[in-house]
Amino acid sequence: MQVARYYNNKDIRLEEIETPKINSGEILVKTIASGICGTDVMEWYRIKKGPRILGHEIAGEIVESKSDRYKAGQRVFVSHHVPCNSCKYCLAGNHTACDTLHKGNYDPGGFSEFIRIPKINVENGTYILPENVSYDEGTMIEPLACVVRGQRVIDVKVGQTVLVLGSGLSGLLNIRMAKLKGAKVIATDINEYRKKKAKEFGADQVIDAREKLENIKADKIIICTGAYQAIEQAFDCADNKSTILLFAIPNKNIEIPTVDFWRNEITLTSSYGAAPLDLEEALELIKSGKFNVADTITHKFPLKEIQKGFAMVSNAKDSLKVLITF
Repeated sequence: MQVARYYNNKDIRLEEIETPKINSGEILVKTIASGICGTDVMEWYRIKKGPRILGHEIAGEIVESKSDRYKAGQRVFVSHHVPCNSCKYCLAGNHTACDTLHKGNYDPGGFSEFIRIPKINVENGTYILPENVSYDEGTMIEPLACVVRGQRVIDVKVGQTVLVLGSGLSGLLNIRMAKLKGAKVIATDINEYRKKKAKEFGADQVIDAREKLENIKADKIIICTGAYQAIEQAFDCADNKSTILLFAIPNKNIEIPTVDFWRNEITLTSSYGAAPLDLEEALELIKSGKFNVADTITHKFPLKEIQKGFAMVSNAKDSLKVLITF
């Protein structure tokens, strides 16, 4: 089968490897669509773990099953990271802190023609796609689930003011989700295309991130960009008792204005990935039509053109979600 092996953002090689053999309790999925995540192009983070076959936002069809729960021909989304559901973190509802979740993955990765789904992923992370959810939309379940979890962590509520710093894909998903929860949303970016999209996705106010954010005090602040300036802006706009969420992270350690942080009782927290509960909620939001993800998909490339897809996501200009199709 054909795979795309990542060496760096400008060096992704098409290779032929053997199709994985499945064991008891496992399934083999033919990849139909696979999304390029913003973290896939975080070169400073990814290159340390290369070379490897990336891709974790997949939808496809089961072509072989050794599981009693699933059969060949079923359309599925599969989560790459799944919790054990038995450790102290899982039992406390903190599934994304589970060591099993951080260590697991499917074989070999989403940018390959076929994927072996380990038994634990079959049991804790495989979801049948409803008839009204396309393969393309299925790739958006995991990105949306990360937003679901992030906004659950900081408890976004009706009537609050939410500041979303960065209006790339994750920022736009956070904008739409916060509006769905009844919040007022202010968004920022430096890119004209993304500022326009922020407005289309429901932001009440859109500001150029290069401007000084004056007279803005937000209850919840969601950082969706790796630009260090966003950290400083977040604290500048933090109201008393507000919460700042690191949804995206910069490539260096951050400084906290300690006095303001202490005096104004600001909370700084983070959110990593998604748990089964979040994935189920994201799938239901898409299935019900309450959350449109189809309009986030702007470009599609065949596997042989994956380098073009990575370049587009890396440039972060006139694109949102970029899919690789098979």
